[in-house]
Amino acid sequence: MGKYVSAAEAVSVVNPGNRVYVQAAAATPTVLTKALAARAAELRDVEVCHLHTEGEAPYADPALKDSFHVNSFFIGKNVRHTLAAGNGSYTPVFLSELPRLFRKNVLPLDVAFIHVSPPDSHGYCSLGVSVEASVAAIENAKFVVAQVNPQMPRTFGDSVIHESEIDFLVEADVPIYGHEPDAITAQEAKIGEYVASLIEDESTLQMGIGSIPNAALANLKNHKNLGLHTEMFSDGVIDLIESDVINCNYKGTVRGRALATFLIGSKRLYDFVNDNPFIEMRESSFVNDSSVIRKNKKMVAINSAIEVDLTGQVCADSIGCRMYSGVGGQMDFIRGAALSEGGKAIIALPSVTSRGENRIVPFLKQGAGVVTTRSHVQYIVTEYGIADLYGKTLKQRVAAMVNIAHPDHREAIERAYFGVTKSC
Repeated sequence: MGKYVSAAEAVSVVNPGNRVYVQAAAATPTVLTKALAARAAELRDVEVCHLHTEGEAPYADPALKDSFHVNSFFIGKNVRHTLAAGNGSYTPVFLSELPRLFRKNVLPLDVAFIHVSPPDSHGYCSLGVSVEASVAAIENAKFVVAQVNPQMPRTFGDSVIHESEIDFLVEADVPIYGHEPDAITAQEAKIGEYVASLIEDESTLQMGIGSIPNAALANLKNHKNLGLHTEMFSDGVIDLIESDVINCNYKGTVRGRALATFLIGSKRLYDFVNDNPFIEMRESSFVNDSSVIRKNKKMVAINSAIEVDLTGQVCADSIGCRMYSGVGGQMDFIRGAALSEGGKAIIALPSVTSRGENRIVPFLKQGAGVVTTRSHVQYIVTEYGIADLYGKTLKQRVAAMVNIAHPDHREAIERAYFGVTKSC
């Protein structure tokens, strides 16, 4: 068969016992994964591995457990159930190191499923909105199968791939997965104000998706000469780039370019990055490398957490022993920012959950994972203020953290902590 084939023909290269890597986030090639799931009856023990993916994940159906096992490097909502159901596993790994697992053959790959723009006149496609570990997967898989989509934005950097590197191409004209910006609550707006107060002119930013990063960005309209070196970004940066607040002129790496390894947002974002040379997409082994990140003076890393204890231990991947997301790139950027000249590492979160449960806690829940250790933490921010923990003793940290907890719970949190630690 030729290079252009049906989805059913393309996924026929997957054999029992194979390991398949699926491109992540907004670039999830769902046409291919659905075609793979349709072959469940003829396949056994196929491992499907990936970071967070969007859309349906039919191969993750527990009824297909004899055919497919999900190996998540970051757990998305569409596969979270697999860990309890027994047809899924979680592999903790820094996003900066995931490409190395493929290149060093720690996790040999048989097939890579990717999602690209159509070849241009020179035969080059683009991985578009998600590079992450896909380049390493392409280089090391025995077969590369691409979903070719005219709606995929063309981006530059490591996202460029020649069609000669692809074994089979499947045409699919479908919308790219996206998220419209959520409304910012008063609580999130206050957190955004505090975060923005820590950001100086000529800083370089890293932030994630969501209302708190957007709230912080909304407070930067009067800043000057900011840079962008981030694992991912969304719609919140567009206005700042267009108004020259973010121009990347003072970055220490890839100066004059906004750097990311994946993107997710609205159609406005995808139209903005399409054929835009200001946006450079690079593999996570580069973007998330702390030795590269630290080259940016005044590097500011803004991340979130599920809960933080009074000494500064940050749980960001689990609710107790129940795995919820993953390590991702939090530690890559926390450490890179901390080592940067004038850099700041920030964890920002509401003081309580939507149910009113504390997120500033005396002790992490039993079984909770520590993604960022107390020795790595610098700033913790809630709607009640900023706790600067850098260089502080445990007692000083406890006092600072109690002050940014919800006022209704401060006394109980402090009492619970000292009631236990008094005897330690």
